[in-house]
Amino acid sequence: MLKMQIANAPCSWGALEFDLEGDAPAYQRVIDEIKETGYAGTELGDWGFMPTDSKVLTKELHARGLSLVGAFVPVGFKETANHAAGAESALKVARLLAAVEGSTPLIILADDNGKDLLRTRNAGRILPEMGLTDAQWQIFAEGVTKTAERVRSDTGLRCVFHHHCAGYVETPFEVDRLLALTDPNLVGLCLDTGHYCFGGGNPVTCLKQYTTRIWHFHFKDFSREVAQKVARSGQDYFAAVKAGIFCELGKGAVDFKSAMAVLAESGYNGWGVVEQDVLPGMGSPKASAERNRVFLRSLGL
Repeated sequence: MLKMQIANAPCSWGALEFDLEGDAPAYQRVIDEIKETGYAGTELGDWGFMPTDSKVLTKELHARGLSLVGAFVPVGFKETANHAAGAESALKVARLLAAVEGSTPLIILADDNGKDLLRTRNAGRILPEMGLTDAQWQIFAEGVTKTAERVRSDTGLRCVFHHHCAGYVETPFEVDRLLALTDPNLVGLCLDTGHYCFGGGNPVTCLKQYTTRIWHFHFKDFSREVAQKVARSGQDYFAAVKAGIFCELGKGAVDFKSAMAVLAESGYNGWGVVEQDVLPGMGSPKASAERNRVFLRSLGL
């Protein structure tokens, strides 16, 4: 039997790390609705979305009985010039998380997704020649490693890496390459089922391959029909999100039942975080969160 605590995240309410038109709801409404729809925790969201004073943040979360389970930190690891500032950004977030009482969160590192036009335009249909060179892979992995080392030495928090469409770690090959270049005791994997499918992979295969490397799990479904439509029209990553490529759980292509069986067999003891990425003002986030929670209960979670 898999015993997994379930959280949701501000991105399910349109609070994304990208500079987009429209405004997400205030953080108070988001965490109110996370609690009201049956979740036990939340991720931080982009820096500044929630309070950056640890005492205020602790009070707000504890008032709702929520745990803080992680924070997403994008860094342009491809360029050595970005590494120092990226590490400082991760440390700033890590120090806040480490000071929040009653939580044991993770720092969720990622590429600075959506910045490269070629990768953004071709999300979900990446060709090998669109990827990093061997030299760039070394630079990228070195940046991830040094950031994770500083976060661990300064705050004691662990880092995972989040593969993500419209970034340089999207396809299964790219996930494999990064994990091969980083220390399995230092850098874990945040498996996001929707992004892994969008990137051309099978999350169940990834779970079996990286049983001990997956320290954080994102529940995200993926609409193959939307992906095919976007591919035919040559639209980019943001158009795919707007078209609903990350649909409600159980309505897409992800085999969550099989994924949960693998996690149970592996003895996974981390969090499961629902992420139904939407753009600001899109959809009905609370209603979707309720239906997503019902779906997970149907899996015994």
